[in-house]
Amino acid sequence: MAKVRITGGEWRSRLIQVADAEGLRPTPDRVRETLFNWLGQDLSGLNCLDLFAGSGILGLEAASRGAAHVTLVEKSRGVFEQLRRNAEPFRCDRVELLCCDAVKFFPSPARRYDLVFLDPPYHQGWLDKVKPLLDGWVMPKARIYAEAEHRLERLGAWHVAKQGQAGQVFFTCWNGNEQRHRRLSGHFRSLHAWA
Repeated sequence: MAKVRITGGEWRSRLIQVADAEGLRPTPDRVRETLFNWLGQDLSGLNCLDLFAGSGILGLEAASRGAAHVTLVEKSRGVFEQLRRNAEPFRCDRVELLCCDAVKFFPSPARRYDLVFLDPPYHQGWLDKVKPLLDGWVMPKARIYAEAEHRLERLGAWHVAKQGQAGQVFFTCWNGNEQRHRRLSGHFRSLHAWA
């Protein structure tokens, strides 16, 4: 069984195991180091969602860097069991594990995410499937990170902030546009008016 290491934060250098499952390819160390240089090393106060968690490395990297809450979602029961074993030694109540299909995931109305990690299996159209759901899961100024088998230019109303490539992995960080920010801010104000 392969292992990957957490690259920064409180749990830096801790190793986690990667289940032997078809299509499971944890984000390489170098890509994760680049990603967290883009995002910043301190994620204190942020709610994060790792929607195709696999080994859990992206979500655990976020928790290691102080994220207030990290939800890790994994569909495969076997991969999920290894994810559970990976998270167990950290004994961290800021980490929530869910075994469910990405398109059936529905967060608590009280929880919206500041940062979403999307590293789905390749060649299955997962980004197109979850794209219409993102606005319902995120805060107005949220950021999205995704990996794909090809360069990604757009993800709905999201705009590319940073891009990179490492071997056959194309990775992108998106920010929402100003119009989307105004629309979602109004939506959240109206929700609070009803509370």
